[in-house]
Amino acid sequence: MTSQGQSLNSTLDDNCQENFRGTLLTIDSYLGDQDVERLKFLCRDSIALKNLEKCGSALDIFDYLMAEEQLSEEDPSFLAELLYIIKQKVLLRHLRYTKEQVEHWLPGRRKVSPFRNLLYELSEDISSENLKSMIFLLRESIPKVQMTSLSFLAYLEKQDKISEDNLTLLEDLCKKIVPNLMRKIDKYKREKAPQVGAPPVAKETESLHQGEKELFPHSDINQLLEALPEVSWQDEHVQRNGDRATPVSVEMLGASVDTLTSETSTKETAVYRMDRKHRGLCVVVNNHSFTSLSKRPGTNKDAECLKRVFQWLGFSVRIYVNVTKGRLEEVLQQFQTHPGHADGDCFVFCVLTHGKFGAVYSSDGDLIPIRQIMSHFTAQQCPALAHKPKLFFIQACQGEEIQPSVSIEADAVNPEHVPPSLQDSVPVEADFLLGLATVPGYVSFRHVEEGSWYIQSLCNHLKDLVPRQEDILSILTAVNDDVSRQADKRGKKKQMPQPAFTLRKKVVFPVPQEELLL
Repeated sequence: MTSQGQSLNSTLDDNCQENFRGTLLTIDSYLGDQDVERLKFLCRDSIALKNLEKCGSALDIFDYLMAEEQLSEEDPSFLAELLYIIKQKVLLRHLRYTKEQVEHWLPGRRKVSPFRNLLYELSEDISSENLKSMIFLLRESIPKVQMTSLSFLAYLEKQDKISEDNLTLLEDLCKKIVPNLMRKIDKYKREKAPQVGAPPVAKETESLHQGEKELFPHSDINQLLEALPEVSWQDEHVQRNGDRATPVSVEMLGASVDTLTSETSTKETAVYRMDRKHRGLCVVVNNHSFTSLSKRPGTNKDAECLKRVFQWLGFSVRIYVNVTKGRLEEVLQQFQTHPGHADGDCFVFCVLTHGKFGAVYSSDGDLIPIRQIMSHFTAQQCPALAHKPKLFFIQACQGEEIQPSVSIEADAVNPEHVPPSLQDSVPVEADFLLGLATVPGYVSFRHVEEGSWYIQSLCNHLKDLVPRQEDILSILTAVNDDVSRQADKRGKKKQMPQPAFTLRKKVVFPVPQEELLL
């Protein structure tokens, strides 16, 4: 081969490598902090632990996988497997795979070990309450640091307390705290053991599996409230005007903007397009800890539920935790110009934090107007989202702090006395929806372990009503009805959500092919 030919081949190789790295950069832009933690855990058998601990982003992980020749443009199957496991299946298209293709070849080409996969699946079903109980039982041997279910299992593995051939400790913990997880462990042991003489499933475990229930049963939540200890409830706080919320009149574009405290119109309307390359992006800002405000226990439950539901609906979800004012501005700028909007149907932005009238708090205590957040995504500021629905859900107080009982804490800070109109928050243009957990001047409630009334009800009703092809306003009407019927154990604390919108058409999400298991 001539030197000219060799040079041409080298140039082509460099261009291909550059294009592939561009693909990885795009995939990284869709992955949040929790996704990175999951990837690091799943790669514990593929990347040296000392190197894995240095990884602060998905790009770092990709670099190590490429250096180990486990990821390349010619064979991106390992990354496809990882994305499939962490339920980022919409990103498979960037690797030129479909979900069906991965499902077809995965059984024979799986690189994530059955043991690693088992631990990951278990971590997905270990709630924060379950995790606290497990750590309590092992307190003498567990460091006093904040842990996730993944980091907890990784620590047990690192200390040789569990391994692919030794699950005794894990079985003991599951039997005592989360018995229904024994099904996964039993399945792993059966598949690992030789076909002849595989260990039978204990009758006690079998009966527990038969009695297993969904995390979100479709039932009256008041029954749950009656069974919970009063001390476990907190509110996101606000002022009260009797037991009923006052409807807020909003005017947009010279017309009255509908609110869901009024009857929804029965007039047939057009439907927003939902057939582009991907559903869209969903951003979740989850503030648990603050520099000067109280913590918000239970909010991680809300964030996880939002992630599962919107991933199920086809969105690429990114979660940002304890976001400062500066970091929030970076996130807003990033998604204002995100290239993914061009091929997306819709955009969702969720904020879980403290708040007061028309504004929310950053983790460092600055108050950011909701309107300022939404204004980044107007047609002028974000042309790629023009004529597409932009949905904002805010779980935060919007009202005045009152003197709560000992079991209630307030998320409202430095209250005002006159609630503003929602007109001050929603941009004066079409295609926006703002869902507030409560009307201006009222409290919103959050259970310290099970999450907030509003977000849990929203997730439940999306799960139940999207398969019935209900539009988003009908779903939020059902959320209003559900939340308004709830109360604390004494029956004195109530809540009324308040959506407002300038939508021109119905938002009807396509029915997902997979069943949602929350």
